Amino acid sequence: MPTIRLWVHDGILASGIAGPIDILHAANRLATQAKGLSSAVSPIFKWRVESLDGLPVRAASGQSIAVDGRIGDRRRSDAIVVAAPFVADMDTFLARRDQVNELSSALRWQHKAGTLIATYCTGSYLLAEAGLLDGRIATTHWSKAADFSRRYPRVELRSHELLTEQSGILCGGAVTSYLNLAVRLVDRLADAKLAMLVAKTLLIDVGRSSQASFAKLIDEQGHTDALVARAQRHMESTLQQPFRMSDLAANLAVSERTLHRRFKQAVGDSPVGYLRTLRVEVAKRLLESGEVDLETIAEQVGYGDFSTFGQLFKLKTGLGPREYQRRFAFASAPIIPDAQILAETESTPRNFAR
Repeated sequence: MPTIRLWVHDGILASGIAGPIDILHAANRLATQAKGLSSAVSPIFKWRVESLDGLPVRAASGQSIAVDGRIGDRRRSDAIVVAAPFVADMDTFLARRDQVNELSSALRWQHKAGTLIATYCTGSYLLAEAGLLDGRIATTHWSKAADFSRRYPRVELRSHELLTEQSGILCGGAVTSYLNLAVRLVDRLADAKLAMLVAKTLLIDVGRSSQASFAKLIDEQGHTDALVARAQRHMESTLQQPFRMSDLAANLAVSERTLHRRFKQAVGDSPVGYLRTLRVEVAKRLLESGEVDLETIAEQVGYGDFSTFGQLFKLKTGLGPREYQRRFAFASAPIIPDAQILAETESTPRNFAR
């Protein structure tokens, strides 16, 4: 019988623990039903909720979460699920070095013992702090991608992916990826047929592999480079116009080389790359309003050719503009026929630069 230990701490979301437990419970129930057995038969999975001191923890909402024991005891399990911090400031959370170090030590021991380690969202920070992600792939909440990459350059971050798995370590993307993560655990520790039955019963989309369509593409944390800030404002005010690097540099009275270097240092991208991302981000907001037709949106963000715009949009978000509008537009938006959505994928790739 696989045993899964769920490790908790103050500041988590209660659903991050209740969700995986509900999936394990559903797996137990569905497995017995499929075999025509009574619920009194021994379940497939058992689980424990544990904290560092063995005391209840307080969720971000203030809810008290009961635990079954301490994290510290070195008993090998089949899987460990580390709950993600739901905090505004990761610096403050990670500054609690006693807690982080104790958790890191326990994680390293479990991984060395062959335990499957799983987490989601900002829980990837905790695995990275333990050194478990060095030289390995991982994902995290899409809004934390830039910060995570700066802190942990030895990790191969794949922030658009919903789930990653390597060397006995599973990482999930944004918060509710814990549902997909828990279904994957059922797959790994029981069988794929049961995992699919659980997913269908609980209406969990296990076919979704990317969180790119939910991501904000522009990092609004800011920087201190006044020159780059002026360049960004200029791009925003001339979004519909064709872009020439030489014109922007001349407008700012600097060389193209200087502008490119300063841009890379401040925002981590070239001016051309940033402009493409800006155009897609503005297009996303217009699509979400549901009040502007698609061709007009393409023109408003600087693309006279809708096909070229559509391919750039899909490259950045994982969805075509029509499908994105259907999923995320307000209720007033018109319903887009599936035939039109499929047509987006049939065009020939083109050069996105203008």
